[in-house]
Amino acid sequence: MKFRLIFPLLLFTLLIAVFAYKADDDPFNALLKKLEVYNEKYPQEKVHLHLDKPYYAIGDDIWFKAYVINTQTSKLSAISSALYVELINEKDSVKKQLKLPLVSGVTWGDFKLPDSLTEGNYRIRAYTQWMRNAGPDFFFDKTIKIGNSWANNVFTSTNYTFSKQNASEKVNAVVRFTDKNGKAFANSEVTYEVVLNFRSITKAKAVTNDQGAVNINFLNTQPSLYKSGKIVATLNLPDKKKVIKQIPIKATSNAVDVQFFPESGNLVENLPCKVAVKAVNASGLGEDIEGVIVDNTGLEVYKFSTKHLGMGSLFLNPQPGKTYSAKIKFKDGSEGTFNLPKVSASGYLLAVTQTDENVVAKILLSPDLVGSGELKIVAQNNSNVYFVSRAAPGKQIITTSIPKKELPTGIIQFTVFSAANMPLCERLIFINNSTNKIDLKAATTKQSYTKREKVDLNLEAAINNKPLEGTFSIAVTNTASVVPDEENESNIFTSLLLTSDIMGYVEKPNYYFLKNDTQTQQDLDNLMLTQGWRRILWKNIISGLPPNIRFEAEKTLKISGTVTTYGGKPSPNSKVSLFSSSGGFFATDTVSDAQGRFSFDNIVFNDSTKFIVQARNARNKKSVDIKMDLVAGQVVTKNKNSGDVEVNINEALSSYLKQSDNFFEELTRRGLLERSITLKEVNIVEKKNPAKNSSNLNGGGNADAVITAEQLQNCTTLSMCLQGRVAGLMIRDGKAYLLRNGNTPMQIVIDGMMVEPDFLDNITPFDIETIEVLKSVGNTAIYGMRGGGGVLVITTKRGGGTAGLSSFTPGIITFSPKGFYTSRQFYSPKYEVATNTPDLRTTIYWAPHVATKDGKGTVSYYNADQPGTYRVVVEGADLDGNLGRAVYTYEVK
Repeated sequence: MKFRLIFPLLLFTLLIAVFAYKADDDPFNALLKKLEVYNEKYPQEKVHLHLDKPYYAIGDDIWFKAYVINTQTSKLSAISSALYVELINEKDSVKKQLKLPLVSGVTWGDFKLPDSLTEGNYRIRAYTQWMRNAGPDFFFDKTIKIGNSWANNVFTSTNYTFSKQNASEKVNAVVRFTDKNGKAFANSEVTYEVVLNFRSITKAKAVTNDQGAVNINFLNTQPSLYKSGKIVATLNLPDKKKVIKQIPIKATSNAVDVQFFPESGNLVENLPCKVAVKAVNASGLGEDIEGVIVDNTGLEVYKFSTKHLGMGSLFLNPQPGKTYSAKIKFKDGSEGTFNLPKVSASGYLLAVTQTDENVVAKILLSPDLVGSGELKIVAQNNSNVYFVSRAAPGKQIITTSIPKKELPTGIIQFTVFSAANMPLCERLIFINNSTNKIDLKAATTKQSYTKREKVDLNLEAAINNKPLEGTFSIAVTNTASVVPDEENESNIFTSLLLTSDIMGYVEKPNYYFLKNDTQTQQDLDNLMLTQGWRRILWKNIISGLPPNIRFEAEKTLKISGTVTTYGGKPSPNSKVSLFSSSGGFFATDTVSDAQGRFSFDNIVFNDSTKFIVQARNARNKKSVDIKMDLVAGQVVTKNKNSGDVEVNINEALSSYLKQSDNFFEELTRRGLLERSITLKEVNIVEKKNPAKNSSNLNGGGNADAVITAEQLQNCTTLSMCLQGRVAGLMIRDGKAYLLRNGNTPMQIVIDGMMVEPDFLDNITPFDIETIEVLKSVGNTAIYGMRGGGGVLVITTKRGGGTAGLSSFTPGIITFSPKGFYTSRQFYSPKYEVATNTPDLRTTIYWAPHVATKDGKGTVSYYNADQPGTYRVVVEGADLDGNLGRAVYTYEVK
């Protein structure tokens, strides 16, 4: 009896073991395991910046909050601890860069727009060092408009017309020059240069007519190479002042490009297929078209039209031996013919549709492939697998269904695999699920307010009816001056759910989130069919090929490098010291390893902090070289958001600039703001600077005495060089003193770095270019209390003096790594006490970090003097990465 009980148990255990072995040995399961390991080892980050406004004026502040999502966990917890945010001009040059500390995936900062900037289409780009491994296509990159009326006296308005001249494109530009009040600069000389893709096309002169306009004509003889550029126009004013304007050339023709995208990639004979179409004009914007599909015999097959931003779709059942083309009619009446992709005789199709509750996926096979082996379908989001299904061979149409509630909000990538686990076709869809979105509400205590009245704004945040703790940013603007463009807004949904996973320009991204009706879903699906993209390729997973990790995630701020001998060999066991006097004295040391490597980790310092690194070898000799680890800067790629570029910036922002101009004029009148004044040209006979490359805060050479390299050739220590050379200066205990200051030693500044007074003889005289001695109050006052005993400003030869970039002080270098930017606080006035000062703010209120507790949060602020509809935009996330956004308005009378 016992045998009968034990034998079935053993048999059952054996069957389980065999099944487990087969499951583990299954190549497809192994492939999914590779994906899981790949995702864990190489997670990704996404960045979103919430800006206080979509456009700005010179003199404004740009306030922003950054959210960084770890896509592996979908949580608001960044892999990196530092975020880089850059302001980039139209020349693709970085004008400002901030490095911000990330705490739980959140940080905030600001840019000040000085009047040294010109108006134009600027970009704000944000990324981490880890994100650089995936490339700039997936950075946060937004084009913003910056106008200038405060420090600008010349406005331009440009209109372009295009025509064809044989194979070339002829462009006529009418540029009108006026002042800020619209008065024309008539009969003024203009010199201009037309530049296309950094190549000069033509240069000429012209004179403005009575309306202040000039005609600029040029010919683009190579339209396939040169598609955009700029006009650099110089207006000569009556007072001999010249004003230079750079006017964008977004396109050199009215040409429209039309492309067709079969669902899942291919057209296959006798397999009905959805085909998406996208028409884009030369300016980068979608342009609606209508047309008809014809086969190679001229037979009309399907009539179609696009109805949203040049995108649409049609259905086609390709027949054997047929080729297809589209005859297109454009809005200007012209016509064109475009070929559809070639039809394959054999292949697979993947068709995906959505219902209210489910996602239905169908795999269609050509007859010759039926029975060729098991097919698998995988659905993933951010490389996390959410659905796997196997389909037995033998059917020409295989259908599977997935409940929507099991899929996250965002882009879902469907992939069909063959029996050999090779990817056959793919299809991207967008899931708009309400179950993992924060229900965010913002409301004031009443709907109508008066000027300068206090406003209490209340927030409520919940998910699935459960209150949550989250971090939110709040921006309040007056729609009378900051006119919203809702469809073209970038927000936390568009950035983290849509554009961060799509290459190229997405026109009007917020359109897809304003509604969730049938038409919007169709338009969003057409976007997926035409611009869908993915970060990780299956071929890398299958082959086990790791990505090229060139940039490690920054977990902390650190200063590291290598100590070598003069021959370039590693110098092990060298003592390395780190000094800084920025914001108080700081010193620490370490020892290099067997390869001469050293690192100072887990240190925190602000931007513009200067350090001195000193090294001595194991025998305490300073005959070593120090090579610091430097990370190359990120290359600025061409602006992908060409459709957002505005030709006439000041004209487009005229109402906002008028409001800003009044605000800045009021600040200037009150002495709170200063503008740069350009003086008339004056010829000055140059006087040779005796202290070139000096860091003297008074200006190079402005000192009581200057000692040059020639005077330091015959002494072995710096104290010997200074003793008796300057009246009133003496050396005591290796420190420099002025007789009149008693026991207060002189402050030493070496290449802009303040060091302690006893550092004097650590510097070799041969390596010094100049020493500036500051004794008098007029020269030391700028150094404050540190200059009380006098100052020695030392410039080494490595600074570009007579020795160029050759030797410098052995075993010592100065180093200025990129530190964290200290964010400013937004000023919000309080009107508890009456004041007559006008309040003309354009951003009424900005709060980057409002935390909800038990689902509730409150902020208070005061309205400005301008009446209108005030718009409140709140957006943020909880620690689980769930996103929320709310827009609320109230009236100010």
